Amino acid sequence: MATDDVSVRARDSAKAHRGGTRSESPAPLHFGLKTAPPSKELTDLLVVGAFPGGALAPQAQEIDAASQGKLSALAIQEELDEKAGSSLMLYDLPGTVARRVLVVSLGPRERFGEKAFEDSVRAVAKALLEGKATRATVTLPLAEVPNRSLAWQLQRASCLLADGQYQFDAPKQANGAKKHNVRDITLLIPEKPTEALELAVRRGQAIAQGMALTKDLGNLPGNVCHPGYLADLARSWSKELGLEVEVLERADMEKLGMGSALSVGRASEQPCRLIVMRYRGAKKSAPIVLVGKGVTFDTGGISLKPGEDLDMMKYDMCGAASVYGAMKMAAQLALPIDLVGIVAAVENMPGGNATRPGDVVKSMSGQTIEILNTDAEGRLILCDALTYAERFEPACVIDIATLTGACVIALGTQTSGLYANDEALASELLTCGTDAGDRAWRMPLFDEYQEQLKSNFADMSNLGGRPAGSVTAACFLSRFTKAYPWAHLDIAGTASIGGDKKGATGRPVPLISEFLIKRAERAAAH
Repeated sequence: MATDDVSVRARDSAKAHRGGTRSESPAPLHFGLKTAPPSKELTDLLVVGAFPGGALAPQAQEIDAASQGKLSALAIQEELDEKAGSSLMLYDLPGTVARRVLVVSLGPRERFGEKAFEDSVRAVAKALLEGKATRATVTLPLAEVPNRSLAWQLQRASCLLADGQYQFDAPKQANGAKKHNVRDITLLIPEKPTEALELAVRRGQAIAQGMALTKDLGNLPGNVCHPGYLADLARSWSKELGLEVEVLERADMEKLGMGSALSVGRASEQPCRLIVMRYRGAKKSAPIVLVGKGVTFDTGGISLKPGEDLDMMKYDMCGAASVYGAMKMAAQLALPIDLVGIVAAVENMPGGNATRPGDVVKSMSGQTIEILNTDAEGRLILCDALTYAERFEPACVIDIATLTGACVIALGTQTSGLYANDEALASELLTCGTDAGDRAWRMPLFDEYQEQLKSNFADMSNLGGRPAGSVTAACFLSRFTKAYPWAHLDIAGTASIGGDKKGATGRPVPLISEFLIKRAERAAAH
């Protein structure tokens, strides 16, 4: 390439989602990759890293020299906080042509690592969201991250910066709408851009766009994002993203014997759907299958949930939303893999036709299930979707579900629970989660837990009692996954947050994206 200034554009169409609700970002962002002296960058905001006490990151040292030591002197005088991500804004810094220079604390030098790096980049993203800069230049690496390459920093930084601009376009009056100022972000690096580095930026941007879609779907209210909405969105993708899409209606599911999944949505006026999307980026290869729990609203059914925070039950379809996000990412990057996304979309409502505790249903696999609690519904739809996945003769199957409150008790809101019947697959996912900053933790799947699912009236019950609730839910699913390598991600604690910052997080799209990218690299190598 003749120039060191490389334009990296996202291929998102920026079209509004069906229903009139869309995200404001990251679609408008333009990322550039460039090599130049930081002090010569004509930009609204120049970002550099510093350690508390005035020690500057490598690229900041050039600015310090140009300003004849003014940068380091100000960093010391203003007592830059030790907390990674704290910042200091400087105006008209001598020796530079940038309008403003943002000095971001990297935390104590001896403790600088992946978390401090990510906290620093998130602080930059927040400053861009809240500020008025339309153009920004971020010097990378902020500092050397142990055991991480520049490509890793570029992918993570572009993802975090783009994701940090996300704003849900909520149906509010126009004067309450949020503005999105920054349009151009240049990532300034000390070496000439290469194809691998450009690709890292594109990947980070695509992952952020997948997260934005996942957040949008999760944040939409249940009266908008219902099974029919998800089906229509998938159908629109057959042209937009070139996916093969098939939507199984209630009658189709009945013919297949999906009595377990259908039992969950019996009382809802929104018919159940099984949505199947296929991206063919490779020929004659066994596909990776992603299965998402799509309970678009979960009242608990006859086993009605308490009223407190019941509005959060619109997030019970975040597993399905993450499948959409991962499918979009894969298609945008044209990954050389075969990928199938299966979404079991239902609404769990009470009513005269609702499934009752004590009812027995037959799954697509032929196994019968005694329903002890209608609020343990996610496993009832997933088991039929997992059986349906067999027809694709998959390389592996990963299901993603906000499955159990017990997982939140076990792991909190930081880490997703990971279960697997295949050691290699489990190890691969754990590594990808660490690389993507979207960690999971391996949970047990021992046969002894299966005893808790015994039933006097069916092959199994859908509830194993209070002890090890997340484990027994995974054990239930494992009974339907004997035909292929399988992993289950319980994202009940990581898919959304409550309180003042209530909203979907976009997880585990980064983990799944990293997994798909690594599988694509492996396929390309062969």
